[in-house]
Amino acid sequence: MVEGFDIVDDQAKGRLVLTARVRPYRRSKPRCSRCGVRCPGYDQGGGPRRWRALDLGEIMVYLVTTTFRVTCPDHGVVVAKVGWAHPGSRFTAAFEDSVAWMTANMPATAVATFLRVTFRAVDGIVTRVVARAAGRVDLLDGLTSVAVDEVAYRKGQRYLTVVVDNDTGRLVWAAKGHGKAVLGAFFDALGPHRAAQLQLVSADGAGTADGWIATVVTQRAPQAVRCMDPFHTVAWATEALDEVRRATVRRLTTDGDKAGLQLVKGSRWALLKNPVNLTAAQASVLAGVKEANTDLFTAHLLKEQLRAVFHPPAGVGARSVLAAWLAMVDEAGLPAFDRVAGKVRRALPEIHATLDHHMNSARAEANNTTVRMLTRRGFGYHSAEALIAITMLKRSGLCPDLPGRPSRHASPQIAQAA
Repeated sequence: MVEGFDIVDDQAKGRLVLTARVRPYRRSKPRCSRCGVRCPGYDQGGGPRRWRALDLGEIMVYLVTTTFRVTCPDHGVVVAKVGWAHPGSRFTAAFEDSVAWMTANMPATAVATFLRVTFRAVDGIVTRVVARAAGRVDLLDGLTSVAVDEVAYRKGQRYLTVVVDNDTGRLVWAAKGHGKAVLGAFFDALGPHRAAQLQLVSADGAGTADGWIATVVTQRAPQAVRCMDPFHTVAWATEALDEVRRATVRRLTTDGDKAGLQLVKGSRWALLKNPVNLTAAQASVLAGVKEANTDLFTAHLLKEQLRAVFHPPAGVGARSVLAAWLAMVDEAGLPAFDRVAGKVRRALPEIHATLDHHMNSARAEANNTTVRMLTRRGFGYHSAEALIAITMLKRSGLCPDLPGRPSRHASPQIAQAA
């Protein structure tokens, strides 16, 4: 309850500050701020404590009270629980929830400016909110199909390893770095019982043959079927097509064919884009390539036919379409695509599993796009942990509602645990 308040005009900083003197209701029993268990008092707490609350218009608001300490049998001597703030925080719970919601929907620098706190304060609040929400909900429970991927978050080969639930699209685990040790930490958190429940694991080329993802999955969840990510499979053909285009440019330059060179130089996006997305000008360029350059157009067809493997016509087996594609590559005689065919043959069990189980990487790639968007929007982050916290806030269903305004899209799992 509020016992009184004071308003001070801080002329040095050009703002009004309201300090409200509050205290818990007298009938409330002293409890541990960590576990909520009733505890005997220890002392008067050593003086008043202050929490930043949501602003009242242009007026900054603080709550002040003298809280005593209690003796908890599990946590020792701690500050008694108060109803408006979480333990260890200098901000009220409503303030922290507002910061977390705003950070999930706008740049952290804008949140810091709007709420008149530092960027690092925003970072700390987001980390605490995510930790509390993750403590109420087990994101690793009930996993049967996951996608494992790595995404660069800074220059210098700095990566995050992320695990996404293929059934819900939620980010369930992320850690700094990549490799066997990092993925092993995910299986340590998952535990052997839940690892035995995994049925499908999709990944890029690292999930095939002796790749680091395949090695760890084989050791920790041998029953899981490994699937090759369709996006990265088609990316092999896309890179080969661009290699053929660059080789064609070099050959035409050597031959002095200016007309052909002009056509090929402007054909990159016409060749790489999906045919249904071509503009009229790009379709015209592609038609010109078809008439003028057999090898380059053949490479384009091989790329599109590999894409079609993952979307076969009704009544046609995807495995037979893939076998036909491999035969066409052998007949085409393009070295760049011969190398792609070699990769496909080495990853054939994983690609067959993808075709059999109709797996795709849309949700995992959407998560990676969010990571890149958040990195770009925040102009980088000073630590991987800060980026992981805000990504999980947005992609794991851990974002709280604005105080007093429950969302229609609130996570039922989190709402039940709250």
